[in-house]
Amino acid sequence: MAENTKVGVGFGVMILRDGKVLLGQRHVDPAKADSELHGEGTRTMPGGKMHFHESFEDTCYRETFEETGLKINKDTIKIISITNDMVPDSHFVTIGFLCEDVLWEPQIMEPDEITQWKRFDVHDLPTPLFFPSEKLLKNYLAGTIYNH
Repeated sequence: MAENTKVGVGFGVMILRDGKVLLGQRHVDPAKADSELHGEGTRTMPGGKMHFHESFEDTCYRETFEETGLKINKDTIKIISITNDMVPDSHFVTIGFLCEDVLWEPQIMEPDEITQWKRFDVHDLPTPLFFPSEKLLKNYLAGTIYNH
């Protein structure tokens, strides 16, 4: 293992309203999908990496706004999932948040990375899902925060 290899902290924001979750379509080109966890061509929640000295709430707000243009209410989000996400060349602890207090007009803010935003019934999800988003959704539906 390389000496400078570190575990990253990632966030997924489950934007839910009337039983529908907002998912973006990641670009199929790995260079454009911008995921160290190799999620090209999958559906994903808004999210990304935490910045140094940033609060959980600020990370959720920033990542959601950067990707969708949506302004979430930081005071109403809550942690619903923690997952340990690994691939051979990357490792992230992903913290999943639930946001139910947001208006529903997402925009494609990063078209080279996410090509579409669409709402899906939480019980009828598309495939393939980005595996950290899939784990977050499974934890939410099972009513558990962590499941190894």
